[in-house]
Amino acid sequence: MSFIMLIVMNLAVMASLYFTLFILSTFFGIHIDPQTTSGLFMMAAFFGFGGSFISLFLSKTMAKRGMGVRVIEQPRSDFEVWLLRTIEHQANKAGIGMPEVGIFDAPPNAFATGWDKNNALVAVSSGLIEMMSREEIEGVLAHEISHIKHGDMVTMTLMQGVLNTFVIFVSRILASMLARDRNGNSNQITFYMISFALEMVFSLFATAILMWFSRYREYKADEGAVELSGANGIYYALAKLGQVPQEQLSLNDDYKAFGIVGFLGSFFASHPPIESRLEHIKEYAKG
Repeated sequence: MSFIMLIVMNLAVMASLYFTLFILSTFFGIHIDPQTTSGLFMMAAFFGFGGSFISLFLSKTMAKRGMGVRVIEQPRSDFEVWLLRTIEHQANKAGIGMPEVGIFDAPPNAFATGWDKNNALVAVSSGLIEMMSREEIEGVLAHEISHIKHGDMVTMTLMQGVLNTFVIFVSRILASMLARDRNGNSNQITFYMISFALEMVFSLFATAILMWFSRYREYKADEGAVELSGANGIYYALAKLGQVPQEQLSLNDDYKAFGIVGFLGSFFASHPPIESRLEHIKEYAKG
């Protein structure tokens, strides 16, 4: 179901962008000509940043529906009371607004999302609640609050927008050159085929860059967790997660970058290896 929702969201984003272009052209006389270099760059930036920011603004809604998050409005148990109080304390300490707090049914994991640090969502899975002590959960929550405090969602969106822009722009420029015949005429079918292929290739490089930055931000979020709740909670939480097979810990692709763990891999990993994070926490805690 979440995969279908992702496709629907992407189609809705593209439709809204095209509709915006139609409105700008029809009612305001603003026309972007992709046949010129400057027009092509503006078009690439419009779609590159537009899609990223629309996804960011919808992130909380899509997270709630896609992950089946139940937002805690009225606590149903002593644990939920503790969870709300812990996040409120950490949010105050971090200088951000109280985020929405939710629980979703899944193996051990957690994530934060939202377009603004004062209007965010922190969600923890039922598997994580069952697996960890309150001290460890507090460390995980501090990690997510740190993501929100440092505006990682917005930063990742901006970086995604820049990368999207250059992927579209460079692909179209190269395709326009490669699609020309000996007489300098361009074949539109060939142009779109080459452009699509180049976008796929360049997107891999763009994803690698984005994931490198995501790994860097994970180290910073771990540091923030140490500052907010001490080293023991986040350290032992990660150590415990390290014992769980990684395929059981994966979030949906949209939320991996802001979860406590993600898929592993040397080039396209959203998170560093847990062993490296544990070592980094030890070094950082020593001061």
